[in-house]
Amino acid sequence: MSTRQLLEIAFSSGRSGSGPATWGQQAIWDAVRRLPPADAPRYNITTAAPLDPGLPLPVVLGALEQLLHLHDSLHTRLLPDGDGRLRQVVDPAGVLSVELADAAGADDPGELGARLHAELAARAFDTGEQWPIRVGVVTVDGLARHISLVLSHTAVDGSGMSRLVADLTALSLGTSPEELAKLREPGRQPLEEAEFQTSERGVRRDVGARKQFVRKLRLGPPRLFPPTAQDPLSPPPAATFPNAVLRSPALPRAVERVAGAHRVSTSSVLLAAAATMTARLAGTTEAVLNVVVNNRFLPELTNAVSVVAGDGLFHLPDAGAEFGEVVRRTHAAAIGTYRHAYYDKLALAAEIAAATAEGVELADRSCVFNDTRELVPAAPDPGDGPTPDPGDDRTTLSWPVEFEPRPGLTYALDALQSPEALSLTMTADPSVLPRPAMERFLYGMEELILTEAGAAAGTETAATAATAATGAAAEA
Repeated sequence: MSTRQLLEIAFSSGRSGSGPATWGQQAIWDAVRRLPPADAPRYNITTAAPLDPGLPLPVVLGALEQLLHLHDSLHTRLLPDGDGRLRQVVDPAGVLSVELADAAGADDPGELGARLHAELAARAFDTGEQWPIRVGVVTVDGLARHISLVLSHTAVDGSGMSRLVADLTALSLGTSPEELAKLREPGRQPLEEAEFQTSERGVRRDVGARKQFVRKLRLGPPRLFPPTAQDPLSPPPAATFPNAVLRSPALPRAVERVAGAHRVSTSSVLLAAAATMTARLAGTTEAVLNVVVNNRFLPELTNAVSVVAGDGLFHLPDAGAEFGEVVRRTHAAAIGTYRHAYYDKLALAAEIAAATAEGVELADRSCVFNDTRELVPAAPDPGDGPTPDPGDDRTTLSWPVEFEPRPGLTYALDALQSPEALSLTMTADPSVLPRPAMERFLYGMEELILTEAGAAAGTETAATAATAATGAAAEA
């Protein structure tokens, strides 16, 4: 039987200050504030992992305290200032609580860690009163054997969490905070980022990015998917949005092959497939997707442990063309999307509201694409069903959960990577994309990529054979 206790890590002499919230902090805070209370924890950024063969508990606790000194986002609170804007307050001192579970007797550290992680992840954060981080540790005979990190999305995005985990690992293995700080340069702290955003250069970038966003909004179709006609005798629409997960062991290699054949990024291959299926199921010739961009291509934010990801608007005319061509055009269009994804989202919302009030028709932004494959994977949810057999190479489709309705959303599509497979997970409004349409969408993406990969493999084989024949003829 396990035992639980709450440890407190004292933190002092940290950096402090206050100032405007960053664009990322404000955008996530606004998004979470609009959610039903029960849905807010879904925005938490989480990860959990075993520690084998284990680390002395004081080493882990010491590394956590050092982590607070490295990254101000971990001891920053967000306070509304009365006009819809936020201020960030960086606390120089305080206490970080750690949920400690001792796996005694027959308790399995991994199973106990998964339960502890689920408990920590299921609670929302009060970002005005609390620091945006929770930690859970499972111990066996004084050694930490499992760790769980749960952060508010206002503190980090997926890329920020990935860097945070790497830093915690390095500190636990003996790297000094000073050495690590040098290795992580450049990496703006949130107050420094806010200072840049209010500078002349930051304002120019903001205005330029929003200008490009609005320009694309004026070009795209005002509606992609017509709502599904409801049979008067059928039951009312579902009160929840279903979530489908297609798990494909064949996709990782296929995506790499297609990317290599067309000299594009693997993310462009997935985005092209999503754009093609969007146009195909919507019955249109073009696709518009709201793409989540990590914004780490800006040098000053390369190693930032904060939330800097933003939304970029991707518009692709003639999305029903030959798929290889769509892949190449997607890559070119995506670069422009990424370049203009760093801006003040609150200011953009005001511009969109003003244009709508004037009767201007703007593009449908209800389809969301997010490639999370390079980010830290979330721990599996105990309610998601049995873990697939790593040796099973079949594609599977499951329906693990249903979510509260999200106003203004047609679908949200995420790409996730595991060592054995690539998963496409889709949450959709069933009144627009019923379950059979979601299945066609996900299987269609896989088929597009696998077919193009097969064609690329055939081209490679033919080229190899021709080279071999030429060499044989030369020798003769």
